[in-house]
Amino acid sequence: MPNTSMIRIHVSSDEAGVTGIDWEADDAPEPGPQAARAMVLALWDAERRNALRIDLWTREMTVEDMNDFVFQTLLSLADTYKAATNDDALMSEIKIFAREFAEKASAAERRRAGER
Repeated sequence: MPNTSMIRIHVSSDEAGVTGIDWEADDAPEPGPQAARAMVLALWDAERRNALRIDLWTREMTVEDMNDFVFQTLLSLADTYKAATNDDALMSEIKIFAREFAEKASAAERRRAGER
């Protein structure tokens, strides 16, 4: 018998931007709404061969947190790509890029901290 699960995302905003992101899912590890400071939702439209995306982050999301979020998302995408294609070589290339990104983002953050 097919199993279905509902995922709900609640976004609060005002004229200055996103003030809150909460999500919950029927089979989430924790029951009830969970707070998040950023999200990336990507869906594939096979008919138009186009990625549909929603990228949101709250005002409380720091540059350091965004750097970590993007780094971890890239690593996760590498694992997803490997699982879908069984292509170890390209998975490794994505992970190399993710590590290079993390190093450059960390260096940029140190420069910004030095400027303060």
